[in-house]
Amino acid sequence: MTQERLLFISIIILSLGASHLLLYFTFKRLASLFYKPQSSKGERALRQLSQSLKWGLFFVIFPLAEPYFSPEDMDYLRSHPTFSVLFAINLTWIIIELSNVVRYHILDKFNFDKSDNLRERRMITQIDFIRKIFVIVVVVIASASILMQFESARNIGAGLLTSAGIAGIIIGFAAQKSIANLLAGFQIAFTQPIRLDDVVVLEGEWGKIEEINLTYVVVRIWDQRRLVLPITYFLEKPFQNWTRTTADIWGTVFLYVDHSIPVAPLKGHLKELLESTPLWDGKVQVLQVTDIRERTVELRCLMSAVDSPSAFDLRCFVREKMLEYIQQNYPESLPKTRILMERETTDRPTFEQP
Repeated sequence: MTQERLLFISIIILSLGASHLLLYFTFKRLASLFYKPQSSKGERALRQLSQSLKWGLFFVIFPLAEPYFSPEDMDYLRSHPTFSVLFAINLTWIIIELSNVVRYHILDKFNFDKSDNLRERRMITQIDFIRKIFVIVVVVIASASILMQFESARNIGAGLLTSAGIAGIIIGFAAQKSIANLLAGFQIAFTQPIRLDDVVVLEGEWGKIEEINLTYVVVRIWDQRRLVLPITYFLEKPFQNWTRTTADIWGTVFLYVDHSIPVAPLKGHLKELLESTPLWDGKVQVLQVTDIRERTVELRCLMSAVDSPSAFDLRCFVREKMLEYIQQNYPESLPKTRILMERETTDRPTFEQP
């Protein structure tokens, strides 16, 4: 290997080192002026962007240095298709990571952890879906530009254009469900029958919307199972959304007691219970007789909470304490079955003695 080639290889290595060092000293300072991540995910996205830019800077430094150090008997590497392919891959990487940093930069402006986070959940749902579509478009364009670097691929592409209409019809029929899911995703992202972190009841399960992807939705059920549904499910089938307009929710507790129960003391005790717990938001507290049946009386305790998890805990708390109160103070008014037994009397014949 000649000295010129050794020098050229050294220049490549030095270009890589220079790009990494330059980004190491300048990226954090420049990034801090525009974006200071407030979460571990934001910091990780910023580090990944830094890594992609380090390699991207090499593709800027090396073409500038190559004409001065490249051996005369060698063609410029920057004109080689492989160099263009690597550049396209790196540029795609940079764009994807930059979109992720922009996503976290926008989300950091919203307080997602507060109880009434309807606006924040609306924004994150739209941003996530738009970014996923953006990434797909970038990858498709990058793949097309890479294929165009090769003459054989260009010739194949020219031949395929003549049959593009037939191929489009075939692909359309084969992928009609996928296309329907994709269009449903657009509709959900902007009309928003569901959003991330919405509380829903579907398929007999209670849970929260954990992910909204391009073709499916992941629901985290209360016992930490995951229910995966096609995204068209939320446009075609009915379901309950408990946080559609607000996180506030009313909880109910039904008590079934005997007809002899006094209602007024129970109303007073319910008020005392709600005032003693932070789970109650102080808005709604009602106890009513909602039904009278042949064996029991139905009492409904109605109370409000700031969100559905608090409402669930509040309902359990009220149910336990009201049952305890009835057991201690009115045990005779617990549900019972009455049986009335009557002695049967029959007229027996009498005989007179002579």
